[in-house]
Amino acid sequence: MLSVVIPTRDCERALVRTLAVLVGAAVAGAVREVIVADGGSQDETTKVAEIAGCNVLVSADPPAVRLRAAAAAARASWLLFLRPGAMPDPAWAEEAIRVVEDFERRGALDTAAVFRLEPAGASPSLGGQAMALLREAVRRRPSPDQGLLIGRRFYESLGGHPDGAAPEEALLDRIGRRRLIRLRSGITGGEPAGQ
Repeated sequence: MLSVVIPTRDCERALVRTLAVLVGAAVAGAVREVIVADGGSQDETTKVAEIAGCNVLVSADPPAVRLRAAAAAARASWLLFLRPGAMPDPAWAEEAIRVVEDFERRGALDTAAVFRLEPAGASPSLGGQAMALLREAVRRRPSPDQGLLIGRRFYESLGGHPDGAAPEEALLDRIGRRRLIRLRSGITGGEPAGQ
């Protein structure tokens, strides 16, 4: 049902963490494929991706071009963009599938979703949860660290990731807060994939 797109460059260890979290969703049938859009890694990033069975696209193009190419190569009608190192909560796939089905049932195909951002090592205590909610409420806009679940048609209608220095942030700005929901599932980690 979902094509996961991960932009990478010299981030083999971070990629391993993310791919490990995706295994359960792939086995359950929620993840159809993982596409790694690599920017010419000099470490073992592409080897890790290939061993894991990912579709690896290597290009020296800027990040936005690589992300658009990966989205164009995707086979699923829904895309999930994750940064390397991002680790969604264990129940993320069930919620993502419910949200996609709800969007499709309501015809809300110009809506996207992001995960609830959890700081690394966040405390599961009530106080830790309250602080995470407060940070979430104060934040003016979503972060690329939260991932992005978006329908392929909506992504294409927005022109994909725009060219420039911060394509992930610019795409979130294009979507706007009104067309973006936050999932209950949290996500930790995630790091920019370099240029």
